[in-house]
Amino acid sequence: MSLHVSRHDFDQWMMPVYAPAAFVPVRAEGSTVWDQNGKDYIDFAGGIAVNALGHAHPALQQALQDQAARLWHTGNGYTNEPILRLAKQLIDATFADRVFFCNSGAEANEAALKLARKVAHDRFGAHKSGIVAFTNAFHGRTLFTVSAGGQPAYSKDFAPLPPDIQHAAFNDLEAAAALINENTCAVIVEPIQGEGGVLPAEPAFLRGLRELCDKHQALLIFDEVQSGVGRTGSLYAYMHYGITPDVLTSAKALGGGFPIGAMLTREDLALVMGVGTHGTTYGGNPLAGAVAGKVMELINQPEMMAGVAQRHTWIVEALDELNQRLHLFKQVRGLGLLIGAVLSDDFAGKAKQINLAAAEMGVMVLIAGANVVRFAPALNISEQELRTGMARFAEACESFARGTSS
Repeated sequence: MSLHVSRHDFDQWMMPVYAPAAFVPVRAEGSTVWDQNGKDYIDFAGGIAVNALGHAHPALQQALQDQAARLWHTGNGYTNEPILRLAKQLIDATFADRVFFCNSGAEANEAALKLARKVAHDRFGAHKSGIVAFTNAFHGRTLFTVSAGGQPAYSKDFAPLPPDIQHAAFNDLEAAAALINENTCAVIVEPIQGEGGVLPAEPAFLRGLRELCDKHQALLIFDEVQSGVGRTGSLYAYMHYGITPDVLTSAKALGGGFPIGAMLTREDLALVMGVGTHGTTYGGNPLAGAVAGKVMELINQPEMMAGVAQRHTWIVEALDELNQRLHLFKQVRGLGLLIGAVLSDDFAGKAKQINLAAAEMGVMVLIAGANVVRFAPALNISEQELRTGMARFAEACESFARGTSS
């Protein structure tokens, strides 16, 4: 007999690094989730921009089942067919010549930063170790990546932190230029800051970083963990901007819910990392490769990208209509299906309260800091689910607004 568990058990048994919702999801299909009591929720969170094709997609289920019947895991002493096919898909679809597979976005960024340091040390010497990142960035939770992320709340308790990492204001090219010099080995940037507030980069900012990196022989790393795999309406956001990085990191949506990460780069850079310089036990396993290969096949299609643009319009129109009544938001920003609704000054700091109110009404949304409600639904969310979810979100906002004015 299986053990009956509840949300209360989390507080008793789990390390308290999360504060999960009051309900426990048990089943999902498409963009609808059901909890232990049978209540349904429209999913605009997408597992934090992970479930790019929704829940229980038949083709992904089949890919996983087929591979599970063949080969699960071998370790990095062997390669496998699904991961080789996935590597070729990514190479054919992007600027990259080589791929390193891992299990998460943090690991992909860790690999990218290690690559940058090794390239610089091998070509120029140990002095060229500086990394420039940006305030309010998020690159992961390893000690190296949390140090590169420009949010001290996530790193202050774990000092001493890795040295030679400096932060400039995001979208401030002059501030970045003041930090980038001959000792800089890499600049790491999110084309759209996700956790930092759903803030897209200005095209001129990214162009300027590309020029500065070229001038000072530093690598430009695009962290596309959240913005990649169709999220913006382009396969990767660098394609939207028309600015090519030296290194790109991908994860989240790449596996459609199955854990996988990837670092993509050019041939000349990849060859710096010889046998034994980096590795991972689970990274590039056949199950992940099979599922991610099917994800890429389904998402890297013109019809899917056009669908992302259409759904963006529907969500923004619904938010604008809601805002005309309630005046909750001072800005709605983002690209594709990574959308942030920035709270007006009168409701500053209340994003979590709106998140909780939305759950009560049967819709799952995210926050991006205390002042931004974030939407990252499946790229293929149905129009009916989207409109139902936005209607429920409007009800939640109306309830919230009444509560704050009473």
